[in-house]
Amino acid sequence: MTSTTRTVQGDRIYIQATPKAVWTAITDPEWSERYGYRSPAHYELRPGGRYRGLASPEMTAAGVPEVAIEGEVVEVDPPRRLVQTWHPVWGSEAAAEPATRLTYEIDETSPGVTRLTVLHDVTDAPSVEAMVAGEVPNAGGGWNEVLSDLKTLLETGKPLAC
Repeated sequence: MTSTTRTVQGDRIYIQATPKAVWTAITDPEWSERYGYRSPAHYELRPGGRYRGLASPEMTAAGVPEVAIEGEVVEVDPPRRLVQTWHPVWGSEAAAEPATRLTYEIDETSPGVTRLTVLHDVTDAPSVEAMVAGEVPNAGGGWNEVLSDLKTLLETGKPLAC
């Protein structure tokens, strides 16, 4: 009998913005290309809908395919919760691993302040686990960097100068 240890990475950040603004920044490609890896995310916001994380021009110049991350929407409850699968396809190691499960929980903690919790179940996906933890050299800072950039963009109108 084989046993699997479940691995979930969790990140939480408080943002001076409404839950709707946070939801829009996550799900609208015009917003998602303004922070993080500066590449648009496209969602079909319905259970079973498609998710595609596109590569930025810098990423495609480095050999990353146009669609860098594929997935499927599992649960949609705007502006409170989004659950999806998340499967990077740009490298053979990550592409060979199973799709992971990504959950965004968005809660207003007081008027104009939103708590964003990101839970990423990376069970059986060690290369994805290292990437999203920011442990892979020259691959960005993982969820910590992406969420810090999102917070800065929503609060100041400008992304981090990463």
